Amino acid sequence: MKNTLAPLKRELITESSLKTLVENRTIYNLNNFELNLFETFQTSEAVSLKFNDLVVTSMIKGKKIMHLFDQPGFDYLPGESVIVPATVEMKIDFPDANMENTTQCLALAIDNKKIVDTLSFLNEKYPREGKNNYWKLDERNFFFTNNVGLTLTINKLISICQSNSITKDVVADLTLQELLITISQCQTLNEVKNEDFKETNPYLANIIGFIRQNLTQKLSLKAIANVANLSTASLYRLFKKEIGISPVEFIILERIKFAKKLLKDKHLYIKNVSFEAGFDDWNYFIRVFKYHEGITPKQYRELNNK
Repeated sequence: MKNTLAPLKRELITESSLKTLVENRTIYNLNNFELNLFETFQTSEAVSLKFNDLVVTSMIKGKKIMHLFDQPGFDYLPGESVIVPATVEMKIDFPDANMENTTQCLALAIDNKKIVDTLSFLNEKYPREGKNNYWKLDERNFFFTNNVGLTLTINKLISICQSNSITKDVVADLTLQELLITISQCQTLNEVKNEDFKETNPYLANIIGFIRQNLTQKLSLKAIANVANLSTASLYRLFKKEIGISPVEFIILERIKFAKKLLKDKHLYIKNVSFEAGFDDWNYFIRVFKYHEGITPKQYRELNNK
């Protein structure tokens, strides 16, 4: 499920204060980063944007079409984030923006020294298991869906920037560290979702392989933990640390992914799809499918079998 950010408050950007109708910007400068809040009020194409630092962008409202790295443009929607390296140019289309239906986005430009210091601290004090398995920001793994943790952290940063607290730089600094950790976890989850991923953490690789091989069976946490000779508590901590979600949440995501493949067979009853994907209760299957995909299994089948 995409977790969306809170829309910008209307009083932050008033019509009388507009400098431009395209990417009208409100800037908050703190010690280690610059928060830019953008709002666009008219349709536009190929709008250029570039930052001197690595930037974390996240859609708040509306729709953009993003062009990056000379690749085909892709839809950029609320609940999604993109990392853009320093000095890399973004070309952005705004197909639907108007005065009543604005497009809102944020861009968090982070000082490179802060990124290096934070990742170095994590690798020294809280190292990941496995050879060459480090905390990092992978600029090639640039597009991901916001999870609950990422959404809460970004909303928190916005709130801190807009506050008048004399300690906001200190609080923002801690929250920025949390954001970098969460982004690294989101990127790892992106990699893990890939069927042929090469995981440098041997514990995680073995466990995920076991889950995928036994996805249609009943999976207890104890049986999963035994694969890597871990306790269930250690298993839970491993998943939360590496990919930011619990083992149970990961199993659900994998079963939904498998169910989506099965739903392409229009002759297979949806109740049978739920059982074949490892769900004991098909009503529960419908609920979690809609929670994560935004539509029911039936609607998903109709959209993908036209």
